[in-house]
Amino acid sequence: MIKSMTGYGRARETRNKRDITVEVRSVNNRYLDCTVKMPRMYAFAEDAVKKHVQQAVSRGKVDVFITVDATAADVSKVEVNRELAAQYAAALGELAAVCGAEGYKIAPETLARFPDVLTVTKEDEDLEAVSADLCAVLDEALTAYNTMRAVEGKKLAEDIAGRLDAIETYTGQVEARSPETVAEYRAKLTARMEEVLQSTTIDPQRILMEAAIYADKVAVDEETVRLRSHVAQLRTMLESDEPMGRKMDFLIQEVNRESNTIGSKCNDVAIANVVVGLKAEVEKMREQVQNVE
Repeated sequence: MIKSMTGYGRARETRNKRDITVEVRSVNNRYLDCTVKMPRMYAFAEDAVKKHVQQAVSRGKVDVFITVDATAADVSKVEVNRELAAQYAAALGELAAVCGAEGYKIAPETLARFPDVLTVTKEDEDLEAVSADLCAVLDEALTAYNTMRAVEGKKLAEDIAGRLDAIETYTGQVEARSPETVAEYRAKLTARMEEVLQSTTIDPQRILMEAAIYADKVAVDEETVRLRSHVAQLRTMLESDEPMGRKMDFLIQEVNRESNTIGSKCNDVAIANVVVGLKAEVEKMREQVQNVE
């Protein structure tokens, strides 16, 4: 079943002590335009995130929002600058000697107060593992997002299918009315020639020839056949699991073109009214297809 381009999905999970939240939302767009907003320190995972989005979405303006609480995952380590500490200790020993306190023992906490003796650093992160965690939560959000798009797509498909039924009904009315316009034209032509010529004998061959020329001029068989073919193809597309928005949009342009051709060929009021209804349905369907992926 077709999917809508509009949707929203959210997922939250704690992975490796990181609380990760991902939101995905999208609106209509001719092509796929993916924007990722995430903490700068995780920018290294942006390409991986976009690849996962591209695998799940074919077109639309997609925004991905990622927030990470890594407080519990922060692991720090304390290192001792042994060389610097030894120099501080030697300097303090010299000071003790100057003060007449030879043999003075320097306490470790005393050395710890000096700059750069102790340094606190964060352990290096496994960037690939962090990226995998972010993408795993993203996939959950995309699943919810695609579920919502499928529900909306089902509604779109039902609406479009109803309009295809209406287009077929209008097409049948054109097919039924078109031969009647030729018969009416021939009757009007005969009556007019009888009125003009009065007593003069009317050549039936001439009447048939004129009627045939008129019938050829207003014939819409090709247009109605193509209309029915386009409708059948659109129905098949509605059942497809593949993105069909662009193809459907193209076919609807063709349906509109056939409708215009029928309207320009037929000077009959009844057919003109049918064409108005036909084009109204086509326009409504075109608006709906703009939402289809």
